[in-house]
Amino acid sequence: MSMTQTIEIDGQPVKFRASAAIPRIYRMRFHRDIYRDLSALEKSLGNQDEGSSNLDLFSLEMFENIAFIMAKHADSSIPDTPEEWLDNFNTFSIYQVLPKLIELWGLNVQTTVQSKKNLELLTGK
Repeated sequence: MSMTQTIEIDGQPVKFRASAAIPRIYRMRFHRDIYRDLSALEKSLGNQDEGSSNLDLFSLEMFENIAFIMAKHADSSIPDTPEEWLDNFNTFSIYQVLPKLIELWGLNVQTTVQSKKNLELLTGK
């Protein structure tokens, strides 16, 4: 099961998808762990404003890669590299998009956890 959400970026609706395949796709493409990267980004984001964040260039690159993978997962017609995909936009704020991607990922993980709990209730194990 996957979760899909449309987020407006630079005036354009962009579809993002979170599923169990995302960690594998991200790891194969960027040789990094998406769980660690999302956790680091969430901590660096602070209170979701520029004044309280600790985002550096490496954090920005992680965000762009995660956003690209989730967008590509939702729409296979987008370009094959993050750079080509980002060229479709003028500018957009990481402070507006990242919290929505973190929320989407959290909903995907939460759905998986709830399923396990419900299975235990049904089976009595």
